[in-house]
Amino acid sequence: MSHGWGYGSHDGPSTWIEGFPLADGPRQSPIKIIPNQTTYDPSLKPLKLKYDPSNAMDILNNGHSFQVGYLDETDSSTLSGGPVKGTYRLKQFHFHWGARDDRGSEHTINGMIFAAELHLVHWNTKYPNFGEAATKPDGLAVVGVFLKIGAANPRLQKVLDALQAIQTKGKQTTFTNFDCKTLLPSSLDFWTYDGSLTTPPLLESVTWIVLKQPISVSPAQMTKFRSLMFSGDGDAPCHMQDNFRPPQDLKGRTVRRSFK
Repeated sequence: MSHGWGYGSHDGPSTWIEGFPLADGPRQSPIKIIPNQTTYDPSLKPLKLKYDPSNAMDILNNGHSFQVGYLDETDSSTLSGGPVKGTYRLKQFHFHWGARDDRGSEHTINGMIFAAELHLVHWNTKYPNFGEAATKPDGLAVVGVFLKIGAANPRLQKVLDALQAIQTKGKQTTFTNFDCKTLLPSSLDFWTYDGSLTTPPLLESVTWIVLKQPISVSPAQMTKFRSLMFSGDGDAPCHMQDNFRPPQDLKGRTVRRSFK
């Protein structure tokens, strides 16, 4: 029987180990990034992100977050360089956020928590598909971008406008012609470490690339994120918020950085 999971008191991150023993594995994510305990690595290459807006397909409320799915059968939306070898294709992007503007990111920087965190999920094309790549130590590469409270971000608006159509769990609609490169900050300086998915099944297959520079989001825009529901039509209403996993122990891993 599959283990139901969520972010509530009865099914939240502290309970995930019951159904997913990897929750206590050696390379779990997210982590606390402490900049003065990271290692500058001059061998890290510049990050190359190439995204084709025509690959955007749909937007889905999966009951845990919402995600924008991309056509991943061609090499027109890819990640290369940085800490990875080879080419990784974009599969989807999603966000994690809090009930308040001062909590919501999964990774933290010197203890600082941001309002939300964007994850762009890519898979290694040396494997035949996303599902197989997700089981391999070098199978996935996820770019993390912090959202910091400030001015309204016009580049988020198309995504936020689409949320009205997917308010409840299981709702999905087309979402096309979107360039997710517009959601990236101007600087691609990053920290990187070997980690895992931050949602069950918590597979330890992710090379994390956490960008140093955040993007802005306004309080009103954060309210749009929180308008979504964990619940489906006909269920007791439950607003989607605090859908993040707390930081996990580093367990001896090295966190490298691309900048001095």
